[in-house]
Amino acid sequence: MPKPELEFFPVDDLPWVPVPGAPPGHYQKILTEDRDKMFVTRMLKVDPGGRSIETFIHDFWEEVYILEGSQWDGDQFFKKGMYACRPPGMKHGPYRTDEGCMTLEIRYTR
Repeated sequence: MPKPELEFFPVDDLPWVPVPGAPPGHYQKILTEDRDKMFVTRMLKVDPGGRSIETFIHDFWEEVYILEGSQWDGDQFFKKGMYACRPPGMKHGPYRTDEGCMTLEIRYTR
């Protein structure tokens, strides 16, 4: 299904839902997606103390902007207002957040 055309709407009205396959305390709001083209825009929220144990390598582009909180990605510390653009194949993680973290993520293939 192609991405829908959306005008401004209250994102706060969307529910936070558990991220499938993620540890407890990981929630997302899907803002828009096109499953056929592997394109998704979502907000991701991780509760304080949340973490992953694996290193991630995606076959898609991933852009991440930290809206609230902070996180460790491997041995690097990132906080509110920071941004990453990761090409396919870029290793990242494992990650953890002591205070909790909320990000805006955009994932897509070319």
